Amino acid sequence: MSNASIPQTGQQRERNEEKKKEETTTPRGPLQTAHGVTTIDENVVAKIAGMAAREVPGVYDMGNAVRRAFSAVTDRIPNAQTNVAGGISVQKGETQTAIEVTVVVDYGAPIVEVANAIRRNIIEQIEGTTGLEVVEVNINVTDVHLPDEDSDSSNSAVDLT
Repeated sequence: MSNASIPQTGQQRERNEEKKKEETTTPRGPLQTAHGVTTIDENVVAKIAGMAAREVPGVYDMGNAVRRAFSAVTDRIPNAQTNVAGGISVQKGETQTAIEVTVVVDYGAPIVEVANAIRRNIIEQIEGTTGLEVVEVNINVTDVHLPDEDSDSSNSAVDLT
């Protein structure tokens, strides 16, 4: 026989009601206070994570080949804003977030160390600026930038002046 079939006393019911009331009004993290709730959009988290990843030495570029090609075109447009969230995918809940980063690493840079530095910097920046708990940062290295790739692209440019 379970305890659910035993009737509660008036005092027990009051305690249970108070406990339920506390559970619904108790803040669940720094973004939820007794005075209101702060919400942070995924694009805000993505921009912070993108800036944090770009700060790490050894990161040449962000995103897959298509996104990098699109950025190369938009970078040539006067007054166009750089997309700092490119290469970042965010899944966010009320108090936690998970981030996926796609990067191109400079040739010669130790990929494992670069990835760990990206992960540390993103966690530090996101948790410090948003109050969200970062549960995971997955890093996808899609390419290695070779030093001679810059000279090849500059030699192939045609001067039409």
